Amino acid sequence: MATNNGDVLMLEAAPEATKPWASAANAEVIDALPYIDDDYGNPLIKAEVDRLVEEEMRRSSRKPADFLKELPPLPKFDFENCPVLGKEYERVRAGKPPVRIDFESRYKLELPPASKKNDDAAWKQYLQKNQRSLQQKMIELENLEMMSKQGPELWRQNNHRLEVFLTRMQKLAQEQNEEIEKVNRERKYHQQTTAYELNALSQEWRQLCMKNMEIQSACTVLDTQIDSYKREAAERGWNLEEKLESVKPLRPQ
Repeated sequence: MATNNGDVLMLEAAPEATKPWASAANAEVIDALPYIDDDYGNPLIKAEVDRLVEEEMRRSSRKPADFLKELPPLPKFDFENCPVLGKEYERVRAGKPPVRIDFESRYKLELPPASKKNDDAAWKQYLQKNQRSLQQKMIELENLEMMSKQGPELWRQNNHRLEVFLTRMQKLAQEQNEEIEKVNRERKYHQQTTAYELNALSQEWRQLCMKNMEIQSACTVLDTQIDSYKREAAERGWNLEEKLESVKPLRPQ
């Protein structure tokens, strides 16, 4: 609590935690009564609040560029279990275009070079290679046929699972929204119920402040009169100190 000559100026905020994200106990508490506070609707008060906010933002050491520096660093992706994905990730980071798939060479039969046209071993090697490629294409065709037959049902099952998951998520979201709405209703009820007491206390505080100001003003007038009487007594040569000592104090009856 900051003081100046015994007068309370403001309540200092708690020291900032080193890791405010680590615990909910370090969360900032906003003291506001939004359901009954209508002062912000006043243009003069709104202008003053906006001015204080802008001033606080100018004096703040936290800039928009480093508002996430208190959070833990993001994990580094090494792609140890998927080197292909790692290469694609690096390609995207470097801004390089994707590698085009050469379908012509993929489905083209390979022949031995001209220098080995009369080599039976070379022809046999390329024949076995083309046979393996042909067998792979046949397997791919069988997979496509199976997909054309079984694929629609698999997609329907997958869509059904997604719909079930979506329904569950929507239910959870609805429950959360209902909890939020319940909290808001309770806050509104308590704030509106307490508004009468707060207004009465606020009015009483204003009246006490006015009384204190009136008492302080009356004391100031009395001090001025006393000083005036002292000056007048000094001009007449009266010794007020002796007279005041000779006066007996009044005793309560």
